[in-house]
Amino acid sequence: MNINPYAWTSNGSERTQFPAQVPVRVRLQCQPLSEDQFKPIIFDNYYTNHHFWFELDHSQTSKLMSKLSSHAIAPGSFNLQNKNNWKIRSHGLPSDGMREETGKLKLPDLDNAYAESHDSSGELASDDYLFLNGDNQTNYVPEGNLLNEDVEHGTYLEHNEVFEDLNEKNDESSFDSTTYPSVIAQLIQGMKELNTFKEEQKQKVDFLEQKLAEAEQEIQDLKSRCMKLELASDPSLLHIDETMNRSDDAYDLDPEDSIYLVGGYDGEALLSSLDLYSPSNDVIQSFQPMNSARCYAATTKLNGELYVFGGGTGCVWYDTVESYDPAKNVWNVHPSLNKEKGSLAGATLNDKIFSIGGGNGRDCFSDVEMYDLHVGRWILTRSMLKERFALAGAELNGALYAVGGYDGVNYLKSAERFDPREHSWTRIESMSTERGCHVLVTMDEKLYAIGGFDGSAMVASTEVYDPRLGKWMPGQAMNQSRGYLAAAVMKDSIFAIGGVRCGEDIVETVEVYKEGEGWHEKSSGAIGKRCFGSAIFLGGDS
Repeated sequence: MNINPYAWTSNGSERTQFPAQVPVRVRLQCQPLSEDQFKPIIFDNYYTNHHFWFELDHSQTSKLMSKLSSHAIAPGSFNLQNKNNWKIRSHGLPSDGMREETGKLKLPDLDNAYAESHDSSGELASDDYLFLNGDNQTNYVPEGNLLNEDVEHGTYLEHNEVFEDLNEKNDESSFDSTTYPSVIAQLIQGMKELNTFKEEQKQKVDFLEQKLAEAEQEIQDLKSRCMKLELASDPSLLHIDETMNRSDDAYDLDPEDSIYLVGGYDGEALLSSLDLYSPSNDVIQSFQPMNSARCYAATTKLNGELYVFGGGTGCVWYDTVESYDPAKNVWNVHPSLNKEKGSLAGATLNDKIFSIGGGNGRDCFSDVEMYDLHVGRWILTRSMLKERFALAGAELNGALYAVGGYDGVNYLKSAERFDPREHSWTRIESMSTERGCHVLVTMDEKLYAIGGFDGSAMVASTEVYDPRLGKWMPGQAMNQSRGYLAAAVMKDSIFAIGGVRCGEDIVETVEVYKEGEGWHEKSSGAIGKRCFGSAIFLGGDS
């Protein structure tokens, strides 16, 4: 960027206090636009009749560039206004704008240095450059078109007479090129200092992110401590609200009758918590939390452990992977993903864990990564046919399924299947509704796509895919529209937990679906508000 660390100082002897310097390059000369021409394009930016904000969105920028391009000035042309009103001023030559690489001043092309004058008056300055004055508008005269206002009609200017002083100044302005190495050395030193400053800022940002995560964890610990103190000071609260959260000291829930809830957001704080939820008793048991608060993550199970990977906070995305061992109540750290990503899908197939799709807030991914415990790292495998952010995925009958999502432009209704025997993804029939931020679960050898966002609103609809028929069929809709929900299958029932109804309206209910009985809704004081998290059943066959 050619930043001069000694700019705006006395003779360049001190380091500047104003290092921010912006290079500008003119790519296309255009005629200026009147307000009548550009006002319709940036009309939304006006806050009074004649004042507007300068910030432009991509659409406004594109329209303005197109409008300006249609008024481009052809190379070598110059549109003079009020040609008969000429005024010549004397100024010193520009110090650097017309210098060549040799350090000498660049002279105008003399081949066309002549002029014709019609009823005009004035005197030609033998040095400097010229200004045209017409209707209070000042313009530079282009090279090769210097005009003499006092010369009779059809008279030509002699080169030597007009530019004698310019040649003298050109000779005087040359300087020794040996000064370049010192300038280059200064630039190199400035770049080194800039890189050092950049590294220091990165370290500060990393430190602040770590402190933020620690603060969030401390907030959760304090909230839990306050809850315990309230219960200890007033035992009657236990009887007033029997659905209130119980600590693991008071309850020992059966994992065969409970669902694990992982991370998320409760409307006030991001969660690093791991809770075991008993739908029959409407109580939760808390266990060792994750190493950091985590939303938009993927979960799956392998060898009796719960694996969580990716996700983030919405501003920061993670590539970290950790697993929970219920027998020891500890979290184990595993090798990281190949890139940071969130709103991804996860599934287990043939004793291997798959990370499917996702994104990082800028890009949507079609990547698929596979984690083999024996290899000890994540391996990139065959990518999906489509980029999918906020998709849903699952394993069924030895194949992986990726359904819906967002490709960076549109919400998707398409779906695809990965067969490890063919080591390729193939398209299957599309759903009837576009979905993102939804869930996909398996029950009775069928796939259930539940809720989500269709591009305009959260939906309550469900669709069921039967791989034997190769078709999606409409299912019974939930009682509440919800996206960013969590879902798990336990004992031939689907549990849809929490989610977002609209905007910041977080759903506080749980809906249960059973074949032949449909959906029924139940309030849950134990769970309360929860979204952006995950749910998984670690018990026997669901």
